[in-house]
Amino acid sequence: MDAIPAELDHALARRFETPFLLTVRPAAGPDDVALLIEDHPDGSRARLWRAGDEPSALLPFAVGVGAILTPDAKWVIDLDDGGGSEVGTLVAVSVDGERVVDLTPGRLPFVLRGLEAAHDGSAIVVTVVDEDGFHVLVIPAAPWGPPRTVYSSPIEAWYGQISPDGSLVSVDTTDHNPGIRRAALTVVEAESGEVVGVLDDLPAGPVRGVRFSAVADDPRILVNTERTGFARPAIWNHTTGERRDFALADLSGEVIPLDWHASSGRVLALHVEDGIHRLLELHEASDEVRVVAEGGAFANPDVADLHPFQWASSFAPDGAIRVVRSDWATPLSILQDDGDRLTELVAPAAVPGGRPLASSMVTSADGTRVQLWVGRPDGEALGTVLDIHGGPNLVWVDEYSPSAQAWMDAGFAYAALNYRGSVTFGQAFREGFWGTGGDREIEDVAAAIEHLRAQGLGDPASTFITGASFGGHMTLLSVGRLPDLFAGGLAHVAVADWSAAIAEMNPAVRSVWTTWVPPEMVERYSAISYLDDVTASVWINQGALDTRTPIVGVQRFVDGLGDRGGDVVMDVFDGGHEPTGLQNLEHDQRRMTELALRTLAGRRWNH
Repeated sequence: MDAIPAELDHALARRFETPFLLTVRPAAGPDDVALLIEDHPDGSRARLWRAGDEPSALLPFAVGVGAILTPDAKWVIDLDDGGGSEVGTLVAVSVDGERVVDLTPGRLPFVLRGLEAAHDGSAIVVTVVDEDGFHVLVIPAAPWGPPRTVYSSPIEAWYGQISPDGSLVSVDTTDHNPGIRRAALTVVEAESGEVVGVLDDLPAGPVRGVRFSAVADDPRILVNTERTGFARPAIWNHTTGERRDFALADLSGEVIPLDWHASSGRVLALHVEDGIHRLLELHEASDEVRVVAEGGAFANPDVADLHPFQWASSFAPDGAIRVVRSDWATPLSILQDDGDRLTELVAPAAVPGGRPLASSMVTSADGTRVQLWVGRPDGEALGTVLDIHGGPNLVWVDEYSPSAQAWMDAGFAYAALNYRGSVTFGQAFREGFWGTGGDREIEDVAAAIEHLRAQGLGDPASTFITGASFGGHMTLLSVGRLPDLFAGGLAHVAVADWSAAIAEMNPAVRSVWTTWVPPEMVERYSAISYLDDVTASVWINQGALDTRTPIVGVQRFVDGLGDRGGDVVMDVFDGGHEPTGLQNLEHDQRRMTELALRTLAGRRWNH
């Protein structure tokens, strides 16, 4: 393998040497304390942070990105999955690292799809998935006690949430329409598991729980609805059926509720129009809307993972607004809204200076507008890299990316596409890939390349497509279905044979992929079906412990392309689906950069 030039190698190393903030997890309860989870060379680590103080020293143990802190700030709750498989058991680790408590003794390993503590610290609620289905458990805390199952279904359910006193639990359920990811909100009693209320907006769209009121004797719940086809907040009283919807007719795009300070009647919401963020404060008693902040991103939403947001702005217990902000060149920071200005509380990590990305709306083949972020290097671009996010129900937001910056440092233009399936563009867009066998996503990739060519980028001889998870699948599918557009495909934790992959997936993801890729679509959706058309060089980076996209789903692709004389390389790393650690990121970026430069020099990747 050709070495990266020394100056570029030094710049690449600097991109991955400084730890930076991955997420902020405020603790439930009246104390203003949060868990700050950072990416470090050897993986994710955490600090405690109390408002007014500097963040603590690093806790003396590794902490997963989905971990939470108990309200008394004495315990970190995390999944022990043996190194990244995402299948394990729930543990409580004291913040000094000296005590570890198994919170689910005797239970077979499971996947997490929700984790939250009660405001009063009496219990935690955890949503687990195993071969028998989806289950919501309530676990007594202070002291720890045996878990109690309050909800179970063989059908997808996520994000169990608990009322402030631990008496009620809500869960986003889909047993009313199996296989269709349009949730209803089901509320059960925490002692008996008896259903006491269901809020269902079908067929107009899903309802998802956001937050119970923290006010004593207030049974209301903040929810996220889509009656208009776009996210809007609503407040629902399950005891009376009363509902207060925020129509916000003057705002186009999504208005996604992030948090609720019920005692002051204010909702914090993320307004997203064509991918651009604004942070809003909404008032229950009126239609008043105040713009808190704009420029950059203020949350990164998900649909059905461990938490509904990878990170998000929120209210402090006293009602102050904590603005968590990032952009493509700047890591996460925490600011406080003082009404007329923002005061920095936790500064962004001091990473090397970076370049911004500009947003464009690109018209796809059927007239649908898709968003494309584009950044350019200094001087003329050597080539172009198109990045495809995973999920597919995730989204590229204006958030710090050392990889994007490293590509531009190396002289490449970098683009990130929000294709059909991405969140924050409305229900029709999010569901736009259903039942199409990959056609809509492929059309969106082609439209992005056409737009880049109009900007003087996207030359097929020097354009590379990359992505992880579903983005890895799209990378492999694109080099087969759009062979004239790419010189190389760089796929991380990918799927190439959906039939083989689904059979080996963990149960939390198997059910939805069985629906999204039914037997009659497997061939069309699988990159292995297009091996004869692949002319690009291909690199696949797969995790040995991955249970979301198991290695069996790509091995036949590698073997088949190699047998046909194709240029294909597979690396296997010792980890799971979402490996953290700056060393891993640097290794992967260096590997991809070496391969791309090799193509520009007219050389194959497998020699």
